[in-house]
Amino acid sequence: MRTDHGLPVVRLGLIGAGRIGTMHAGNIARHVPGAELVAVADTRPEAAQKLAARYDAASVTVDELLKDPELDGVVITSLAIAHSELITRAAEAGKAVWCEKPASLTLAELDQAMAATDRAGVPFQVGFNRRFAKDFAAARRTIEDGGIGTPRLMRSITRDPGGPGGLRYADRIPQWTIFRETLIHDFDTLLWLNPGARPVEVYTTADALVEPAYKESGLLDTAVVVITFDNGVIATAEANFSSYYGYDVRGEVFGSEGMVVAGQLASSALTHYTATGVHQQTLRSDEEMFHDAYVQELADFADVVRTNGVPPVTGQDARNALQVALAAMTSYEEHRPVRI
Repeated sequence: MRTDHGLPVVRLGLIGAGRIGTMHAGNIARHVPGAELVAVADTRPEAAQKLAARYDAASVTVDELLKDPELDGVVITSLAIAHSELITRAAEAGKAVWCEKPASLTLAELDQAMAATDRAGVPFQVGFNRRFAKDFAAARRTIEDGGIGTPRLMRSITRDPGGPGGLRYADRIPQWTIFRETLIHDFDTLLWLNPGARPVEVYTTADALVEPAYKESGLLDTAVVVITFDNGVIATAEANFSSYYGYDVRGEVFGSEGMVVAGQLASSALTHYTATGVHQQTLRSDEEMFHDAYVQELADFADVVRTNGVPPVTGQDARNALQVALAAMTSYEEHRPVRI
């Protein structure tokens, strides 16, 4: 069967009907060429039913989804703690696997999941969306082409939007979220923008500056991580959970012959000049900033499924970023640099 785009249909099932799963479901159904959202599963049946009904998909259990013989691939957007098990189960069911970051919370579990996809011979792609953003991709090409000379300093920033009143649902944010689920993007970005180099040392400074009352329970909301690479590059990854002015994600690589900067804050090119100053409207979510990237990563996954090709972001890429995240956690706990 072919779609209006002339592409063979790729039938996908989605596991996880939360915020990010809802966004991916909409992209699969409306924006990814040649993809069809067939089924939705969630441990909360009512959430799966609501999301599935929106796109005329079936609401099923995880077991039913994985047993569907006509399903080509599985998109995993569940809680991170379940990722490695679901990757393994999907692979054992013979399905191509796309999983949101982090692919696992431990290296051992991720290794088991990667081994399962290898045994099954199925593609396994991980959702590091910044690689698919046009400005970040252009920065990578410029670096590879020698456009900044020899890289020397790197910086990656994630500042989630927030405002007066503190973090919503602070009591529900798992410990180590800032490293394994937020900065994991920055770690992957820094690794990707320094091709061929390997991180050798990590040092972390972190605190609860937004929600100090939750520090004793392990919630950190502000962090800076310094990463030293074997090619001499010194990189910093920075995160905060309460940016009043909007969703702020940027990347910067400075070299011997120049610099590249990726990321945007303004929601449009409009600049408003008044007596009170110069004003711009800012982006307020990842869905705004990375809409095209979110679509592209799943479009690439659909192509990988059609061709049984090599995913643009692999399990090994996910492992490399997780290794830095875990080293950053150890550095914070032990107040020392950690060798990788």
